[in-house]
Amino acid sequence: MGTENPNRGTFPQRPSGPPVAVPSQSTTPFISSGPVVGSQASAFRSAPSTTPTSTRPFLTPAQVAGPEPSGFRPTQVGGPNPSIPPSSSYGSPPAGPFQHFTTPQYPTTTQVRPPRTSTPGQPVFAPPIRSSTNVAPPPVSLHPQHPIPSVPMGSPPQSINHVPSSINARPSFSDSSFSGPRPTFPPSQPTFPGYPGKPSNIVSQPPTVQSGPFVNNPGGYGPSAPPTSVPFLSQQGGFVSPPPVAAPLGAYSREQMQRQVSGPPMGAMQTLAEDFSSLSINSVPGAMDPGLDSSALPRPLNGDVEPKSFAEMYPLNCNCRYLRLTTSAIPNSQSLVSRWHLPLGAVVCPLAEAPDGEEVPIVNFAPTGIIRCRRCRTYVNPYVTFTDSGRKWRCNICSLLNDVPGDYFAHLDGSGRRVDLNERPELTKGSAEFIAPAEYMVRPPMPPLYFFMIDVSISAVRSGMLEVVAQTIKSCLDRLPGYPRTQIGFITFDSSIHFYSMKSSLTQPQMMVVSDLDDIFVPLPDDLLVNLSESRSVVDAFLDSLPSMFQDNVNVESAFGPALKAAFMVMGQLGGKLLIFQNTLPSLGVGRLRLRGDDLRVYGTDKEYALRVAEDPFYKQMAADCTKCQIAINVYAFSDKYTDIASLGTLAKYTGGQVYYYPSFHSAIHKEKLRHELTRDLTRETAWEAVMRIRCGKGVRFTSYHGNFMLRSTDLLALPAVDCDKAYAMQMSLEETLLTTQTVYFQVALLYTSSSGERRIRVHTAAAPVVTDLGEMYNRADTGAIVSLFSRLAIEKTLSYKLEEARSSVQQRIVKALREYRNLYAVQHRLGGRMIYPESLKFLPLYGLLLCKSTPLRGGYADAQLDEHCAAGHT
Repeated sequence: MGTENPNRGTFPQRPSGPPVAVPSQSTTPFISSGPVVGSQASAFRSAPSTTPTSTRPFLTPAQVAGPEPSGFRPTQVGGPNPSIPPSSSYGSPPAGPFQHFTTPQYPTTTQVRPPRTSTPGQPVFAPPIRSSTNVAPPPVSLHPQHPIPSVPMGSPPQSINHVPSSINARPSFSDSSFSGPRPTFPPSQPTFPGYPGKPSNIVSQPPTVQSGPFVNNPGGYGPSAPPTSVPFLSQQGGFVSPPPVAAPLGAYSREQMQRQVSGPPMGAMQTLAEDFSSLSINSVPGAMDPGLDSSALPRPLNGDVEPKSFAEMYPLNCNCRYLRLTTSAIPNSQSLVSRWHLPLGAVVCPLAEAPDGEEVPIVNFAPTGIIRCRRCRTYVNPYVTFTDSGRKWRCNICSLLNDVPGDYFAHLDGSGRRVDLNERPELTKGSAEFIAPAEYMVRPPMPPLYFFMIDVSISAVRSGMLEVVAQTIKSCLDRLPGYPRTQIGFITFDSSIHFYSMKSSLTQPQMMVVSDLDDIFVPLPDDLLVNLSESRSVVDAFLDSLPSMFQDNVNVESAFGPALKAAFMVMGQLGGKLLIFQNTLPSLGVGRLRLRGDDLRVYGTDKEYALRVAEDPFYKQMAADCTKCQIAINVYAFSDKYTDIASLGTLAKYTGGQVYYYPSFHSAIHKEKLRHELTRDLTRETAWEAVMRIRCGKGVRFTSYHGNFMLRSTDLLALPAVDCDKAYAMQMSLEETLLTTQTVYFQVALLYTSSSGERRIRVHTAAAPVVTDLGEMYNRADTGAIVSLFSRLAIEKTLSYKLEEARSSVQQRIVKALREYRNLYAVQHRLGGRMIYPESLKFLPLYGLLLCKSTPLRGGYADAQLDEHCAAGHT
């Protein structure tokens, strides 16, 4: 590039002849190069001619990538040529094929055209300008100008309908229907007008985005490349009409581009500017500086909270951590439900961790018993009302009047409130925990039981899983819930089953091997489950010796099914939590599985869903039997090969458990992850022998339940073990065509046994208004609850349909919902084709996209392994 020389105030003269041979042409337009990546790009380039030439208009330029070039500025690429002698002025060039143009004086201007906003690489078009015999070259400045970074996205130039007074432009006399002004810009660096650029094969500059169809010849009034080799003709200056947004580079021929010289209507351009004005990010592509404050961008988690107005409207509701409705405005009619399009239901996490500074109060009705409605069995809560001087109370669910027991009686004040209201947390708090009397127990509370079933085949030993599991269990023994009542036991298996007696009288554990897999029996059944506090030394000795005990094992088989039956026989009397660590596809005895995920031809067909369904009914039957005996199963799968998680995950799904999947486990890589998740599983507070039911007001009912549990009746969920990380979703429908009530109440009741052996009932109560306005439903929507219910519905859909159909169902429902909301307000606010949405759902499209790209729903066989899909679905 030409540079400013303080020792010279003049410019070198043009050489006596062209540096390259120029073919003669009769008529040639002024043609500039294609897109150029660099700091400068030329504006004009004259065509040589040895005969009188007829003039043709300048042809439309392509977009120049890089810093914004100044208008009508010829440049020399590759640095100054030392072979060119200096000169004091612009002298007339010697005889040669170059035309000479006089230099008019242009006034100095400080107004610069706004940076161009077209995407680099996309062709843009300027109106044709008819050339004349004398064409004015651009002004020359000796002061360098810092390059203006290109804007990758933003609004079009705002000065498209007027020409600034400080811009000198030549009007166009072409036949185009739209001719924009051609502004003049102060050049960024001194240039050498009239000198041709060097041949492109010796130019050293950054590579262009599309180097194939573009000719890099950014010289001044120099010879142009042959027209046939330049499919995109570029020219700097002027506002031009952009091509279609979706047009690929190189999609237009020269004739098509020459015809596309008219601009779009101004109304469409202004609408486009308004729609994209908020998307402008002023940064250079590839630069480290993003050009914006990332903290100002909205974050999905910041919006995933309960609307404040709803919490203020119903301050007696339980915290949204325990119960969340997909919309806190209940529709009053079936027609309103049909226009909602999103799931209508709730998400319940009964044992969620309480917010900071809050605790669920514990209430003991020992003398009188728990206060409940005679008809609907609703527990007393803040929304019941007392009448008849405090002698009766009205149920908020079914409106039945109930008698107040004598021990629970209290007088009412002038406003109808109990005088002891502040002493009754069950009447002032949305969440409460009642101590259950003996009639709520089927059997005496059982002690917490942790039973471990560990695979010791060769793959488990070599991967390091066995050692990490033994170390983690030992480190958590002091923190297991229920001390000193906690029970513990172990079984290991490969091609046979190994039982361990850990009586407190022993110094070392005693191993017993059962090889008959067809007729499983339990040796010494009274010694396989021991009290942890009494046999702690024996348990520690076993865990210390377990890795070395099987370090030379070369067995590759897995008697998973028989070992599962043996564990069930050991735990059947007490119940508890069974933790299974599995490395190999079950291959021996009952419940053996086969490889069925290797047939790639099944993926994408109607038979694809069968791979995500349990093949052997043995596992579902075992899960049902375990649930009856209050046994919850957590599955830890580690194999680097197919292990049919679709079948093994059934054990966790119907017993209220969870699946942890570690594909291609290696202790050096996954040790900390396994240690963290297993520690969390063993030490978090757990509720045992639980059942849960959710009740709702008249005219509304829950129709389907989703999660890991066994549905014991139409609305009773059996949960052998539940903790603070477990949540359950349910869909709701209207029983009546038109609701006549103004408020609908919901109550969740969880009956469970605590780790300390106490039978309790945790109750969460909430109220929601009934509305007649669809817009109010959308404005009070809860994105977190909607997406949670969406995910469960989509995952269950994959068990009967293809993954593509499950993703499509999510997308279509979101699109329908946003279209329905837009139709409510588009005409009123004259918003035309712009998408509008309520503040409560501004993150819903983002969450929907993330859901479709999540592990259980994304792609197919090439995106995630079959076991990964199934494990994520059972989690």
